[in-house]
Amino acid sequence: MNVTLRNAVAAALFAGLAMLFGAPAASAHGGPIVLEVAGDGSHGVNVVATWKKDRHPVRDTVIGAAVATSTDGRSFGPVQLVSAPEGQNLYHVAQPLPTGEWRVTVTTTEPAETRKTVKVVARDIAAAAQPEQVAAPEAGQGAEAPVRAATSEPEQGAKGPVRAVAAEEPAGTADLTLTVVVVAVGVLVAVVTGVTVRRQLLRGKGPAIRS
Repeated sequence: MNVTLRNAVAAALFAGLAMLFGAPAASAHGGPIVLEVAGDGSHGVNVVATWKKDRHPVRDTVIGAAVATSTDGRSFGPVQLVSAPEGQNLYHVAQPLPTGEWRVTVTTTEPAETRKTVKVVARDIAAAAQPEQVAAPEAGQGAEAPVRAATSEPEQGAKGPVRAVAAEEPAGTADLTLTVVVVAVGVLVAVVTGVTVRRQLLRGKGPAIRS
């Protein structure tokens, strides 16, 4: 009898502990949820759902839709939310937003009712990168300057030896001219001497006749 009573008390104690600690754990992920809505930089809209109480990801299926109005009066939606493969609490709007500035409202019904409205700019990625493409030629022109400078320096350096050789050419020419003049003078002296001697011999006044 004592053993049976003891077992019953132990079972009741364990049941009480399970109810005491199990109830908060079961109710930890309940209540209102919070939505974070933002554009993906192109035409998509991302939605992240978390529990408001502890900010844990909402792993339950989120059922909701998105509607939008552009600044020029166009309407979009309602379009359902679809689960994204990147995360359990990440959702996408099922259809892309047309190009423009939009006021997007996301409304959910499960696991809790909530609503979030944000401004989203939908645009092509190529159009968003266009300012960088315009600036690219300027960067290219700036990159060409060192190439041109580096190209011009070897050209100047290559001209140095040519100019040095050209400067040495007058010295060689002067030596050649001097040699030609000396040879010409020598030939002229020899010719004059020969003519003089010949005349003296013909006249009989040379030194050999006198001796």
